[in-house]
Amino acid sequence: MACRSKKELKMFVEEAKKCAAFGKVADYIPALGKANPNDLSIAIHYPDGECVSAGDIDRKITLQSISKVISLALVLMERETDEVFGKVGMEPTGDPFNSIAKLETMAPAKPLNPMINAGALVVTHLIQGSNVEDRFQRLLSFVKELANNPDICIDEEVAKSEFDTSQLNRALCYFLKQHRVIDEDVEELMDLYTKQCAIEMNCLELARVGMIFAMNGRDPDSGKQLIPEHIARICKTFMVTCGMYNASGEFAIKIGIPAKSGVSGGIMGAVPQKFGIGIFGPALDEKGNSIAGIKLLELLSETYQLSMF
Repeated sequence: MACRSKKELKMFVEEAKKCAAFGKVADYIPALGKANPNDLSIAIHYPDGECVSAGDIDRKITLQSISKVISLALVLMERETDEVFGKVGMEPTGDPFNSIAKLETMAPAKPLNPMINAGALVVTHLIQGSNVEDRFQRLLSFVKELANNPDICIDEEVAKSEFDTSQLNRALCYFLKQHRVIDEDVEELMDLYTKQCAIEMNCLELARVGMIFAMNGRDPDSGKQLIPEHIARICKTFMVTCGMYNASGEFAIKIGIPAKSGVSGGIMGAVPQKFGIGIFGPALDEKGNSIAGIKLLELLSETYQLSMF
């Protein structure tokens, strides 16, 4: 069962939007602090091509941590699985997404999973190419193919804002470099990573990317296998166990779908074999997840029994 009624989806959005008053935009990245905390929009993309939406779905949002799922898929397509997971683990963490604590206590000092910042930096480090621009274009081309839009680009203001303020991520990079987990220039890696996070799209495109993951990497429109099935499965598993930062366990119990959030207020959902979801609600809870977006997913999951558990 699924929501194909625009009127019903609009009702869910209006109900969930009440939660936005209890959240806060990510103003520690100055460019993201300009967002309207009361915004909330959603798109649901079905394999048959139908897309149901509500709210200001044309508003562009930067992917932020949602990009971690896409970069992981790309790197796993380019490199051997053992090589990737020799540098980053597969375990959830109860720590905040930008924590350095576990790196200091783990031996070897590799990040616990690819969905926390330290792990995502390692994954981005593994993107192949001769320089930053070459590597970024490789990732961007992959994003364009998944979203079926050749015009997708980055928000230059957000990219610069993040690059100028990402001192904690730099600290993570230097720690990883000291322990030989990465071996490239930190500023070049930060340039690539902040551009990755600043890739922007609207909810309709985000929902389509989620739909590709929901369909085990296959594009129903073209029939092409854009992501090998076993890699799409790995990515969805990380979305379930680690995708909502250190609220992933509660999210799995209450909502129970593979999802990945970003501090711009975006959430990408992939309901297995059913549809993809794209949400934008920039008011965040204390864990860094869209507070109204999570409420919206909770309403959908309860109404349509979407939980995979």
